[in-house]
Amino acid sequence: MADRDAPVGFFDSGLGGISVLREARKLLPNEDFIYFGDSANAPYGTKSPERITELSEAVVRRLLAMGAKAVVVACNTATGEAVDTLRERYPNVPVIGTEPAIKPAALAFPGGRILVMATPQCLASRRVRELAARYESEAELVLLPCPGLMEFVERGELSGRALRSHLDSLLAPVLVRPFDAVVLGCTHYPFLRGAIAELTDSAAIIDGNLGISRQLKKRLDEAGLRSVSEHPGTVEIINSSADPALLERSRMLLAL
Repeated sequence: MADRDAPVGFFDSGLGGISVLREARKLLPNEDFIYFGDSANAPYGTKSPERITELSEAVVRRLLAMGAKAVVVACNTATGEAVDTLRERYPNVPVIGTEPAIKPAALAFPGGRILVMATPQCLASRRVRELAARYESEAELVLLPCPGLMEFVERGELSGRALRSHLDSLLAPVLVRPFDAVVLGCTHYPFLRGAIAELTDSAAIIDGNLGISRQLKKRLDEAGLRSVSEHPGTVEIINSSADPALLERSRMLLAL
């Protein structure tokens, strides 16, 4: 059995999963975390399912070698394509995935118009297609692939003219009628919440980060792995890219 004091591993295709880690730290302040950003291979959202699974498995092997007692796949794209394989490969390790918050949005706005923003591969994945199919009778779901959007977060561009122009080009075709809610279906997108909100008027902006963190807490409790430490937990951030600016940017996003 894994050590209660071992860290929880997080990974994402880049820096976006830090938005999930921020919520997890609030809910589990005494846990230690290792965050791995695979920026050298970002974005995952335009890669093949096979390549996404290959990259995800490599990262999880590394996190487990570093002693991780559980793994959070803090990437909607990696979850959509690889989480089932990861759970089969590591049946004794809690593996928590992420998915666009379509269910809570549909339940909160029955009969409403809901925009789901995510990477192209995330929206094309079987898991997300099946999730959308379960709730398409509850609300009008508009699934919007957003190529190029997560890269703004990777570059640290959380506002500005270029971001506004890119969002305009993505959103213009679907803003023919107002939305009741916008689902941020990529863990990078919460860092762009302000810019997205400006263009979607009064729509509620919804992400799944709190729900993911609650699921992590539940899985740790069920496995008897939650830390009993009374001291604040630590965060170790590593990245597959050799660019030191990415580590600085990661710490900045964690501190926002």
